[in-house]
Amino acid sequence: MERPARSEGARASPTPGDDGRVLPVAAPLARVLPAGGLRRGSTVAVGAGPGSTSLLFALLSAASASGAWAGVVGRPDLGLLAAAEAGVRLDRLALVPRPGRDLVAVVAALVDGLDLVAVAGHERAGVRAADRQRLAARVRQRGAVLVALGVWPGADLELSCTRAAWQGLVGAGAGRLRARHVQVRVRGRGIAPDGRTAGMQLPGGSGAVEPPANDAVSVPLQAAARAAV
Repeated sequence: MERPARSEGARASPTPGDDGRVLPVAAPLARVLPAGGLRRGSTVAVGAGPGSTSLLFALLSAASASGAWAGVVGRPDLGLLAAAEAGVRLDRLALVPRPGRDLVAVVAALVDGLDLVAVAGHERAGVRAADRQRLAARVRQRGAVLVALGVWPGADLELSCTRAAWQGLVGAGAGRLRARHVQVRVRGRGIAPDGRTAGMQLPGGSGAVEPPANDAVSVPLQAAARAAV
């Protein structure tokens, strides 16, 4: 895979801070993150489960839209149409769907040239603690952000989605799915031990993350799945 050359133009993306040390995120997420965005040099773990892919898109969208380069490793099932609808700039997104045994080396190479790198499948690949530590050190040195989809011991921040509720469904699941309201929980450095939570639509009616709405209703997951077919 040919990756963008590492240059000042590629790395210098607009950020919430004038010093360029924070990559921007969508407003609903910015209110709950301790730096108001993704701090360069940090590692972020996104918990598995409903909403995890939408949360990944929410982390990628504002950064890529502002000029940052991003990469996703180990997600062959990633939906590019859904990513585009969520606001991710596909022309600034590098994909390595199946890194095989070279997962750690691939992530390290992307960290050298990109601003934000997401990795999945590291648990199945048996990435060792020493490898995680070396990658975290490389991320700090390069001023990138590493987003791990799944458990990543030692991550600076941990994000997860809870209490999912769909809008548009009535009763046992009749209707049309329009948006999903979730509670995003953030734990880690710079946050009180109990963590922070914020409600938001993930995805909202536009496909991107949006502020919370008041008419979300909770329905069984199997009912939501039937309505989505």
